[in-house]
Amino acid sequence: MTTANLDSFDLKAAVDDGWIREDVMQKIFDISAIPLPFTDRIASDATKNEYAEWTEDTLGAVDLSNALVDGADAGTDDSVVGVRVGNHHQISGKTLRVSTRARESDTIGGEALSYQLMQRGKEIRRDVEGIMLSQQASIADNGDAVAGLSAGLGAWLTTNAFRGALGADGGYGATSPGIVDAPTTGTVRAMTEDLVRDAAQSVYEQGGDVTVLMMMPALKRGFSEFLYTSAAKVALLDSDVGQASDMATAKGAIDVFVSDFAVLELVSNRLQQLVTTDNSNAYFLDFEFLRQGFLHGYRVEPLAKTGTADNRQIIVDWTLKVLNEKAQAVLADIDPALPVT
Repeated sequence: MTTANLDSFDLKAAVDDGWIREDVMQKIFDISAIPLPFTDRIASDATKNEYAEWTEDTLGAVDLSNALVDGADAGTDDSVVGVRVGNHHQISGKTLRVSTRARESDTIGGEALSYQLMQRGKEIRRDVEGIMLSQQASIADNGDAVAGLSAGLGAWLTTNAFRGALGADGGYGATSPGIVDAPTTGTVRAMTEDLVRDAAQSVYEQGGDVTVLMMMPALKRGFSEFLYTSAAKVALLDSDVGQASDMATAKGAIDVFVSDFAVLELVSNRLQQLVTTDNSNAYFLDFEFLRQGFLHGYRVEPLAKTGTADNRQIIVDWTLKVLNEKAQAVLADIDPALPVT
């Protein structure tokens, strides 16, 4: 006894966890929210096979000699067959094993299994977003020890790929039919305004209309800060755009960049990962030519109960469809820590 009476210290010391519920707020504060800037902008569709296929087609170059003699017979066939491409599916999942006692206990955050399902469901969606924006090569599932992998966006892009020195494209069918190879990383360099303008122009000349420049947070900040400097080739920035007279707002960020060939929304994506320790990609995106395919969407499967625990698995069978890689662009091998020039 610490005093002459039975006090709270004695109760808490009576057993390992004590008899008194501690003054713990019955809510868990989670700051890892689940905005999915890429996933939320692309359409999705159902697929029917593990290997999803589609056809890329492109209009031919302008023919300045296109003239026919009056009354002449038809010439040779001008028909063009598109290129058939595809991507393998990837199964992503999370396994949960929650004991019966944990489910029955009065736990912080609510019923334990429900809370775990909610949180791990968020995680798997974040995982898929990060993978889609990676340079991962595609791999066919062999039903044994090799899991199927969907090629990430960075592996697809070859036509409008701006890489550092020694960098090399991957792309569809580069080394094996039906496989999208990962690119070779090059020498890292700073992002430049000229590179941004070159990439937007390149896509435009191919026929695409990019609307979003998506990048890691540090790179978004660096580009935004550069646009406020005298080195940027932009018109004078207004300080009172859209402000009410009774509410002055300090404008310290640029969210839209207008080039000669595209109006780009500058989007920061916290789920986009580094390629290597100092190497990142900035993507120019035309969402009309991007899809996420599902053999089946996100679902919770009950697993066999073998003891005093309830088992669940959250799984999704998905792939990334880059319907025409010429409609996108990438600035690769960018060090987000280097000042933009």
